Amino acid sequence: MADRPRTPNTLLRAVREEELHRSRQEFAKLIVETGEQMGEVVACTARLVAAWEDGEVLLPRAVYRRILTRLTGRTMHDLGFRHPAPARRGEEERVNRRTFMADSAGAVLSLIPLPSPTDGAPGRVGATNVRSVDDAVTTIYTHDHDHGSSAMRRAAAEALHTAYWWLQEGTYTDKTGKRLRSATGHLSIAAGWLSYDSGRPADARSLYSEALAAARIADDASLEAHAFGCLALLAKASGRPREAISAAQGAQSVARTYGSPRMLSLFAMREAGGWALRGDASATDRAIVRAHQLYAVGPREADPQWLEFYNPGELAGLEALARADLDQHERAAAGAEQAVLLHGDQFARNRALYTADVAIQHAVRERPEPEAAADAAWRALAYLPKVRSDRLLQQLHNVSSALQRHAAVPAVACWLEEYRTIAGVS
Repeated sequence: MADRPRTPNTLLRAVREEELHRSRQEFAKLIVETGEQMGEVVACTARLVAAWEDGEVLLPRAVYRRILTRLTGRTMHDLGFRHPAPARRGEEERVNRRTFMADSAGAVLSLIPLPSPTDGAPGRVGATNVRSVDDAVTTIYTHDHDHGSSAMRRAAAEALHTAYWWLQEGTYTDKTGKRLRSATGHLSIAAGWLSYDSGRPADARSLYSEALAAARIADDASLEAHAFGCLALLAKASGRPREAISAAQGAQSVARTYGSPRMLSLFAMREAGGWALRGDASATDRAIVRAHQLYAVGPREADPQWLEFYNPGELAGLEALARADLDQHERAAAGAEQAVLLHGDQFARNRALYTADVAIQHAVRERPEPEAAADAAWRALAYLPKVRSDRLLQQLHNVSSALQRHAAVPAVACWLEEYRTIAGVS
C-alpha cells in the first residue's frame, strides 16, 4: 500500500514562526522546558517538529498534546492537527513506530547533560562535572527501562567521549580524579548495556572491560563487581557458560565484603544462568537457592542505585530463564508470568521480554498450550511501538519460530499473520 499523501501543517508552523518567533530547534527546546514545568519528561527535537509541520505525523502523542496546549493555549485542531483515518492494526503499528522513532532518534542527546568536547582543554574539572556523569548514567537507565536502548546508544557514546576527555585533558585533584574515573566506569557500563541490548555484543564486551579497568584504578569494589556481573551476563548470552560462571563467581568474590546482599543475590543468579546453560541442574538449583536466600536478607544502605531493577519480578524472571535452559518449560512459563506480574507497571522492556518468554515456553512445553502461547504473544507484541530493543525484536522472532509448529490453531495463525505484517517479514 502506498504511503498517504502528506499535507503540511501550516497552522503549527505559523504559530512557531509568526507568534513565538522560534526556529524548530528553539521550539523543540521550549517544548522540553514546558514539559519539565508540567512534570513531563520528553525529548523533543527539531526533527520531530519537522515531522509535525511536514504532515508526517497527523497527531502528536498524548504527552505532546498536553504540552502544546499549555504552551500555545490552543486545541490540537487549532494547531492544525487531525486524527488519522481508521487503519488496519498493522498499518497503525507501522505508523506508531515511525512516529516514535522520529521522536527519539537523536533526541536523547538532549537528555544526557554532558557537553561535547571542544578543540581546547576542558580546564578545571570538579564536583559538578562528576555529578553530570552520574546524572547521565541515571538518565540512561531511566529511559532504557521504559523504552529500550536503540535511540540511547549513540548519545551514551558521546557522553562517554566527553567523560574521557575530562579525564585525559582536564585539571583536577586526586580525590576528584578518583570519583570521575569511577563515574566514567559506571557510564561505560551503562553504554555497554545499551550496546548489548542493541545487539552489539563486541562493543558491550569492550565497554565492560573498560569499566573493569577503571574500577581497579579507582579501587572501586562496587564498580568492579558490577563489571564482572555484566561480563557474566554477556558471556551467557553469547553461549559461553564456563566464562559466565567464572565471571559471576568473580563478581561475588569482589562484592562479598561490600555490604549488599542483594548485589550478591543478582550475581548468584547470573551464576545459575551459566550452570543452566551447561545443563547442570544441581549446580543451578544451588545457585538459585543461594540467590533467594541473599535476596530475602532485604535491602541495605550499600545497595547501589543501578541495582533498582533487581526487584522480585526480576528475581523470578532470571530463575525462569534458567529453568528454560534446563528444558523445565512448565516451571519456566509459570516463572516468567510471575515476573511480569511482579514487575507491575515498571520496567516495560523487561516485562515485554518475559511476556514473550511466556509465549515461547507454552509453545515448546511437553504438552503445548498454543492458545495460552498466542495470548502471551499478543501481549508481547503490544509493547513494540513503545519499547525499542533489538533483544525484544529477536525475542518476537523466537516467538514466531516457536509458534510455527502450531500454525493450524486459529489464534496462533492470526498472531503469525499480524507479526509478519508489523515486522515486515514473509
